[in-house]
Amino acid sequence: MEREPVGPLLGEICRLSHMRMHSLLEDLDLYRGQPQVLRALWDREGITHSELAQILHVRPSTVTNTVQRMEKAGFVKRRDDSQDHRVSRVYLTDAGRDIRSQLQEIWKKREQEAFAGFNQEDQELLCRFLVRMRDNLLCASKKEG
Repeated sequence: MEREPVGPLLGEICRLSHMRMHSLLEDLDLYRGQPQVLRALWDREGITHSELAQILHVRPSTVTNTVQRMEKAGFVKRRDDSQDHRVSRVYLTDAGRDIRSQLQEIWKKREQEAFAGFNQEDQELLCRFLVRMRDNLLCASKKEG
């Protein structure tokens, strides 16, 4: 039997994972991309849009749109930088902090579903491979840009 091409397989896995995550997030009023913003802010609150874009490996315009939507939903707030009023920093609201445990449970559930039948060694090996692939693609993107 011929091996399935990796690119389309990863694309399908990502699509299925996003669909599953969307259904798990519906009750929390969160949308695609927003959980990663919350995770970044839980680690480092008060960062700029540019810093957030770098952490998430997305364009600053994507971060701006996501943050605006999250601000309307009450999860984050923006404040002008005290030294440069052209720059705004993103902070969590109480709602953004309070949703953490629920979101962690959702991530745990999706991970358990995705890794059903995998032992710990399989999971760790796959994670190492995926991190290497991500790093390779980030490196290739930086060479082009």
